[in-house]
Amino acid sequence: MHSPAPNMTPDLTREKILHAAAAEIHRQGFQAASIAHILASTGLTKGALYHHFPSKQVLGLAVVDEVIRSGLEERLFTPLREANDPLDTLLAYMDRRIRDLTDDAFELGCPLNNLVQEMSPVNEAFKTQLDQILQTWQSVIEQTLITGQAQNRIRQEVDCEATAMFIVSAWEGCWGMAKNRQSAQTFRLCMAQLRQFVLSLAPAT
Repeated sequence: MHSPAPNMTPDLTREKILHAAAAEIHRQGFQAASIAHILASTGLTKGALYHHFPSKQVLGLAVVDEVIRSGLEERLFTPLREANDPLDTLLAYMDRRIRDLTDDAFELGCPLNNLVQEMSPVNEAFKTQLDQILQTWQSVIEQTLITGQAQNRIRQEVDCEATAMFIVSAWEGCWGMAKNRQSAQTFRLCMAQLRQFVLSLAPAT
């Protein structure tokens, strides 16, 4: 069994590999991602990499779970679950994305969306793990809408499950359009319309 690089704890070595792999996969896609490029960017040996990730697929799935899913959990899922008023939390998050993202953010697109398009049709393990993230996202949005109904912020006749599926699909579609056009303005226009859709779910005044 190979040892980690000198002067680095196993956990730090693993994290370094994981985030270098995430960057490489985001740039190149999983299938074209190069182990050699990952190692060059970390200064680690192949032995150190395979000590933590015995195959390229294991490494890719770890990126999906520990980088992509964990990032969404931190930025979006957990704040929505913990909010007293999750609908306002959702709208505020959408506002930040509309306001803050620049054209540079769309050069490579959304890591989750990219992998769904590339890997779900060809690899069952990736398909399952990516779908779990999308299902979690949909579930969190659904609960946000259900809470909104309880708070009289969302009309009672709204089908929260179907509406949550639509919101997640449209959100990822905004990323796809913006990547294709390499345009933050495209994303802003799409997301602004999606935000207006969420506001339109309110009861009539």
